[in-house]
Amino acid sequence: MTGKNSAVIDDFYNKLGDVFECQTTSTRLEDIVSHLEYFSPNAFLYCMNMESARDIERMRMVKQKLNARNTPFMIIGNEPDCMEFNKMMINVADLVLIKPLETNIIQSRIINYLLKEKRQEEERQMMKLQEEKRRLEEERERALLFEHARQKHILVVDDDVLMLKIIKEYLHDDYDVATAVNGKVALRFLETKRTDLILLDYEMPVEDGPAVLAKLRANPDTRDLPVIFLTGITDREKIKKVLAYKPAGYLLKPVDYKKLTETIEQVFNGGT
Repeated sequence: MTGKNSAVIDDFYNKLGDVFECQTTSTRLEDIVSHLEYFSPNAFLYCMNMESARDIERMRMVKQKLNARNTPFMIIGNEPDCMEFNKMMINVADLVLIKPLETNIIQSRIINYLLKEKRQEEERQMMKLQEEKRRLEEERERALLFEHARQKHILVVDDDVLMLKIIKEYLHDDYDVATAVNGKVALRFLETKRTDLILLDYEMPVEDGPAVLAKLRANPDTRDLPVIFLTGITDREKIKKVLAYKPAGYLLKPVDYKKLTETIEQVFNGGT
């Protein structure tokens, strides 16, 4: 509180001290700013009693400081004082209390205003949260659309060059297909490029399919990469060894291309 109306200020201390924690300051701008900094009030009350035009004009700077803190500016005084203030300071006072007013009415009007402000602030915060939620959802939708629009990439690894050409020709209309003639080439490819799925031959010279898959699973960058085995191996123990690495699929050669397409679609659709 500030202003020349000491009677009103005394009433706040003596009659409303149990309701409001009160603090007074001088009308000097420096003092008011200092009290705002250290007291952080919920409201600023200008208690007027024939205030000078200079004092009233000073309140314009106070209002700017209060706006930065979302703190309401209230005035209290007789009708001529309040009218003069509003005439000089249009739209500055958030709440006008014109005396005479019973103490309980002053208390009620200030509390109701602060509760209204609190509700409005909560609504503003809720709107901001909802807006942020909508923004994030829109970003996710754009990301999903971009991901959906991007053609999925498949890396085919097989030492049979003819098999590579046949599979690439079969898949290239629907997918971006790259090929590797052995596991070493495939692993080197993955050091700098990404893929969404690997079609991996079981039997290859130097490093067979299970050995390549073991290295993929050991690398944090590729451990979750889906792998479908393409193989003519029907030995139960060998198949069991491969299944321990949890491939996304296991298709026998000669490849049933309809089955291959269905298995790839299942992988890209999350196994559904």
